[in-house]
Amino acid sequence: MNKEHVKSAADKASGAIKEGIGKATGDKSMEAKGKMDKAKGEAREALGDAKDALKKDRDDTRH
Repeated sequence: MNKEHVKSAADKASGAIKEGIGKATGDKSMEAKGKMDKAKGEAREALGDAKDALKKDRDDTRH
């Protein structure tokens, strides 16, 4: 696990909270921000997965 995975979890959690608050209060702007944060978290997670795969591949080729 790298820092991108940690950041992605934080973004997704923050996004879910914002989205929930937006839905509960009828604040479409807050709901949209939450959805964007969740999407940002998904993108960071994909980046973290790619970094992990590259590191694993690099480590495998050294042995």
